[in-house]
Amino acid sequence: MKYSKNFYQIKSNDEIFQKVKDEIDYVGYYSLPSQDTSDIKKYAKTVTQKNIVVIGIGGSTLGTYAIYNFLNKTNTYSKKLYFLESTDPMDLNSRIREIDLLDSCFVVISKSGTTIETISIFKYLSSLVNINQSNCIIISEFDSKLTKYANNNDIKTFSIPKNVGGRFSVFSAVGLVPLAIIGVNIDELLKGAKEVKNSFFEKGEHYEPTIQKARFLVENKNKFNINVIFSYSTALEGFNKWYVQLWGESLGKININKTKQSHTPIGLIGPVDQHSFLQLIMEGKRDKTVTFIKINDFDDTTKIPSNTLNNFDDLEYIDNITFSELIDNQANSTIQAVQDLKDIPCDVITIKKVDEYNIAKLIFNYQLLVSIIGQFVQIDTYNQPGVEDGKIILKNILQNK
Repeated sequence: MKYSKNFYQIKSNDEIFQKVKDEIDYVGYYSLPSQDTSDIKKYAKTVTQKNIVVIGIGGSTLGTYAIYNFLNKTNTYSKKLYFLESTDPMDLNSRIREIDLLDSCFVVISKSGTTIETISIFKYLSSLVNINQSNCIIISEFDSKLTKYANNNDIKTFSIPKNVGGRFSVFSAVGLVPLAIIGVNIDELLKGAKEVKNSFFEKGEHYEPTIQKARFLVENKNKFNINVIFSYSTALEGFNKWYVQLWGESLGKININKTKQSHTPIGLIGPVDQHSFLQLIMEGKRDKTVTFIKINDFDDTTKIPSNTLNNFDDLEYIDNITFSELIDNQANSTIQAVQDLKDIPCDVITIKKVDEYNIAKLIFNYQLLVSIIGQFVQIDTYNQPGVEDGKIILKNILQNK
């Protein structure tokens, strides 16, 4: 009889904590909150163009977009941030039509320097406008083809550390450079990230809930293998997209015992998705955990007026309440409905305020959570071999067309 081991021992919290702590020596994202930002801020002040066009995809854009989308709802920036990611020609050209290319600074981001989507868009834009040292920044690994191109053409460069993966790179130059240029307080971003990092590794208030949540998700992953984030603000739509990449690309792996791991991420926006996905959560198969994310202070007092519509006397109870109160109560009602069922694991994260500090805390907390889960299930959290085959096939197709 042959026996093939296909399980692993779920180690103690202390063992996992030490393993995550050991990662600090070789995983670069942990050190990003303590970096010196003076060069980035100095350069950002020299950019005069009104449109900042980020050319990149995946980890090169999603984190930056998450922060920008969160802050842009309540801040007025003197510059506008655009993202060119997709090779869909209709989408690409419709976005370009919205941009004054002659008043644009192009931020080209690719860790490898050879990302096909990024280089394709960069080549196309270069046919439409003269891109040179006066209107372009390159962000890549220091020895990549993209960086070499920049050096040959006297274009300003910022480096992505080799030990910082794309989906963990938002607090590197990848996110800090374009955000600093438009006026985001990048020091407050790093302050929020540093607060979570220090609190976790010093076993402060962020330690216990983070490691216990990771343990629960791992111990119950065969039953609850779908992890839903239900964010109650459209300002968190970008965060949801970033979370899906972080979660899926980091945790969808084969572990050291050749067992396929599965934590499927889903990002929802409330109250919109109360009218679609909520039914599946409430009465569908019990294979999902739900994390609700709320904003405590929207800094907005817009009210629902009274006496503007006839024949709605039965809805007078919404008159004169603020939209902030309405969405908060919608979130609380949904949370209570899920909790009352008592068979759907859920938790609630409340963001105190819409600012740099608080969105950075949320992002860094999720990076830590993913790192911890990766150690629990014994995978390499930071690689992505599952996407390489498609890239090789695409290259062969294009080279032999």
